[in-house]
Amino acid sequence: MSRYSIGVDFGTLSGRTVLVDVSNGEEIAVSVFEYKHGVMDKELPDGTPLGADWALQHPQDYLDVFMYTIPDVMQKGSVSADQIIGVGIDFTACTILPVKADGTPLCFMNEFCRRPNAWVKLWKHHAAQDEANMLNAVAEKRGEKFLRRYGGKISSEWMIPKIWQTLDEDPDIYYAADRFLEGADWVVWQLTGRETRNTCTAGYKAIWHKGEGYPSDEFFKDLHPAMEHLVDRKLSRSLLPVGTKAGSITPLAARLTGLKEGTAVAVGNVDAHVSVPAVGITSAGKMLAIMGTSTCHMLLGETEKEVPGMCGVAEDGIIEGFFGYEAGQSCVGDHFQWFVENCTPSEYKAEADARGIGTHALLTEKASALKPGSSGLVALDWWNGNRSVLVDVDLTGVIVGMTLATKPEEIYRALIEATAYGTRMIIDTFEENGVPVSEFYAAGGIAEKNPFVMQIYADVLGREIKISGSPQAPALGSAMFGAVAAGKMAGGFDTIQEAAKIMAKVKNYTFRHNPENTAIYDRLYREYRLLHDHFGRGGNDVMKRLKQIKKEARQ
Repeated sequence: MSRYSIGVDFGTLSGRTVLVDVSNGEEIAVSVFEYKHGVMDKELPDGTPLGADWALQHPQDYLDVFMYTIPDVMQKGSVSADQIIGVGIDFTACTILPVKADGTPLCFMNEFCRRPNAWVKLWKHHAAQDEANMLNAVAEKRGEKFLRRYGGKISSEWMIPKIWQTLDEDPDIYYAADRFLEGADWVVWQLTGRETRNTCTAGYKAIWHKGEGYPSDEFFKDLHPAMEHLVDRKLSRSLLPVGTKAGSITPLAARLTGLKEGTAVAVGNVDAHVSVPAVGITSAGKMLAIMGTSTCHMLLGETEKEVPGMCGVAEDGIIEGFFGYEAGQSCVGDHFQWFVENCTPSEYKAEADARGIGTHALLTEKASALKPGSSGLVALDWWNGNRSVLVDVDLTGVIVGMTLATKPEEIYRALIEATAYGTRMIIDTFEENGVPVSEFYAAGGIAEKNPFVMQIYADVLGREIKISGSPQAPALGSAMFGAVAAGKMAGGFDTIQEAAKIMAKVKNYTFRHNPENTAIYDRLYREYRLLHDHFGRGGNDVMKRLKQIKKEARQ
């Protein structure tokens, strides 16, 4: 009897499940569920308005992903529950929610459902920037060495600033919450019936260290007296490493998903991190960029180094036996989509409609006819702030060089090039600080579907780019960890390295850089770096001043 594992990938706008044959990594079936509530950034379901930089989600959408997609892939693949040996889950991070002791989200409760801080705070919720700034100031004053492991700053996207925002803005929610936890851990709880926490999200998003644990109670007390015992009262010091078994499918979860009671469930993971073994990376020096609405850059190293602006370094955080490094860009696919939705002339849309193609496809066609540098434009990729290497969500976008002759496709291409420059800045920063990058891989929707973008990246980076062999790299990686949670005796694997040898995949082609284009991009990249440092390192804080004026004007 054939054996299969299931990977469930919870993204920003949807959840997707893949059914994988553990004997060869073949993806038998895929199912996608679009979140009914999407990203709530304007108002709650009842119409309660949200402030600037909020991004919330509805946990019922996550349960609906289980309910719809798991039975769907089993039906599509003609596979019975008896043939499923394990389930793995990954999640966008840091995405957190407050819950009661039994796991009930506070937003499910009538007394809290109209209060924004009771809901899931999505990874791109940036309204906790004030708390992040204060946290960084306190940590700097105290000489907390954990700051160096996170590039010198803790991001507003991460767990502690988001929890602190809840306490600052709605103390009732903070005190009513028995636990704050990652979405990844909450959905695993719904399948296994017990709370478990993974070391990956804790290490990268919650200031936890394998050797040192969380920061001291005194540090949390200095943030706010009510947070002194945050770790013991609302988090947990009991953490499970990735690749281990969190538990088994409960009777309730079996009814929800159609899976067999007792099926192994892996410890939760992060979507970017779980993609690394999915492309076969199990050794140092190989960077994977997971390119979608945003981009995460994952890299394995053999030693722990301090790299400015990195999102974190965690021992065993990605693959056991290595230090896993993370960096990222907050705006990539979102960058291009913003332009299409807001800046494309009507005649372009009419042409696309007449030809039966999408606006992205039309702009790509026109932009691909341009030579590098021919537009005279250079842009900064900060439309949603900067995650690495500046770690500053208050930074905003810039385009330099526009004239009355500038065409939409020139701007579109400049925005794509800007994201490639941002990735090159990340690579350069790692290498300048003793963490080599010898190979570059890409996964995600952009890498899978847009060869034009990937060729620009190859030319800007001056590197060969290998592409994930699966369009569902996070889900595939999760399925691999599900097979590891099941273990060899059940038909799976005992280590993720063993699973990668059988189940991982890359495409049989690569993108190679054009030396002539790279020479031009080297010049443009130097201009990008000048703008990057001027606006991002204190040369001119005009972006922050404009955001403050905007905030005051909207009050």
